[in-house]
Amino acid sequence: MNLPPKVSYSIPLLLSLLFLPLSISHPTVIPAHHSLLQCLYNHSIPRTLIFTPKSTNFTATLFSSARNPRIIFDDHSPKPFLIITPTQESHAQAAVLCSKRLNFQLITRSGGHDYEGLSYSTSLGPFLILDLFNLRSISFNADNTVWVQSGATLGELYFSISSKSRTLAFPAGFCPTVGVGGHISGGGIGTIMRQHGIAADHVVDIRIIKTDGEILERESMGKDLFWALRGGGGASFGVILAYKINLVQVPPKVTVFSKSLTSLLGATKAVTNWQQVAYRVDKRLYINAVLNVRNETVQVTFSGLFLGELPELRLIMEQSLPELQMASKDCKEMSWIESLIIFSTFPVSSINSSQPLSILLDRSPRAVNLSFKVKSDIVTEPIVEQSWEEIWKYILKGDKQLAMLIEPLGGKVAEIAETETPFPHRNGSLFVIQYLLAWNGTGEKVAKKHVNWLRGFYKFMAPFVSKKPRAAFLNFRDLDLGQNTEGMISYDKAKIWGKKYYKVNFKRLAYAKFKTDPDNFFKNEQSIPPLDFF
Repeated sequence: MNLPPKVSYSIPLLLSLLFLPLSISHPTVIPAHHSLLQCLYNHSIPRTLIFTPKSTNFTATLFSSARNPRIIFDDHSPKPFLIITPTQESHAQAAVLCSKRLNFQLITRSGGHDYEGLSYSTSLGPFLILDLFNLRSISFNADNTVWVQSGATLGELYFSISSKSRTLAFPAGFCPTVGVGGHISGGGIGTIMRQHGIAADHVVDIRIIKTDGEILERESMGKDLFWALRGGGGASFGVILAYKINLVQVPPKVTVFSKSLTSLLGATKAVTNWQQVAYRVDKRLYINAVLNVRNETVQVTFSGLFLGELPELRLIMEQSLPELQMASKDCKEMSWIESLIIFSTFPVSSINSSQPLSILLDRSPRAVNLSFKVKSDIVTEPIVEQSWEEIWKYILKGDKQLAMLIEPLGGKVAEIAETETPFPHRNGSLFVIQYLLAWNGTGEKVAKKHVNWLRGFYKFMAPFVSKKPRAAFLNFRDLDLGQNTEGMISYDKAKIWGKKYYKVNFKRLAYAKFKTDPDNFFKNEQSIPPLDFF
């Protein structure tokens, strides 16, 4: 087996023994933390890889991939008393063993993009962070498979693939700073999923640390755990170290396009008709719609990627969506890797970009100072034109910083059974909606105003989306759906939100959890509870 090479990378620090309950200041020394540190040292973790709150780089390390200021700058948001930044697998194994032995909660972070901050904060008790950003090697095999460590970002993975070949790709998301670890374990949707399926569909092996510190691979973990880790969220089951993934073939040239319309200039009819087309059109074609407010009117931007050349795309669009009146000036041919630069801007503002491919290696999000809240829905029946008019009115009277990203499913995604992986949004699920509300500034009062409006809008959208359950997408995590609390985590309570993410797959996930982690060591506010029967 061609495993990723170990990374050698260290960060200087000043080490001291400190405790941090809720604040980075005024720590208290706790004897148990001495024991934890000593345990880590005994397992040969270098002191330069362990951060406590008085370490010079503690705050910088904590904030380095904490992507939501709404959470990380909240004075009431719990902070870790320790951060471990392993440079080899044995360091991560030691972190698991010592944390479990001394009964400290361990949370794992790869890219820090969990929308509710569960990779860097938790209310379930004192915790430490295992930050995997040093474990990000990418190793290619002759059969077009790749071992990618969990600390790598999608951008780093894509850049590495393009360095090998411009006709190989991986079907995952278009935000380059998202960590591989959480993205793939949650499913992972993107611009070529209609042709190739989602990211989790292309996982062929996994390396994961279980509660006793042992590293398992596909052959040793058993079919239930391997199934669970491809869309069920890895944080419930262990520390995912790496994925072995299959790459897919893409043509040398793809075509990107973008066209914006306003509600005054045909957007309503266009988005209504787009719904009838986008999930069942040629599988090579992905067209999303982004709805936001511009100049006191609703604007809809249709952005697409076609795995083919411009003349064929023009013919498909003229036959399928003449309402867009798409012209050659709205389109551009490029390589697949170049298309990711275009889609990394949200919403797509231009099909021309002067950014070098190396921008994909930048791990810092562009909108770094924006707080945000996200909710999601699955659409199973197209929304009629009159309903879109009602939606426009609600948006224009409310928080105009809302953006709605609507992505079509169908194609290869729908050809796979809903129980094949924990990701259940297959045949019959037409679109995924992401409601994104972002704002400048921090503070509870400001956040409450925006979050409450979004919750109201989410309630307003109920008649237009899936029902029984009203489904949601795990990668767009939303704690409003329900959450575990400190103490005994109940399956009956958890299934209220669990069935929204996983539908019929939730019970099997809970059984896989019981077989892997019956004592529920790996937990968070929306982790899978153990269930001893299936």
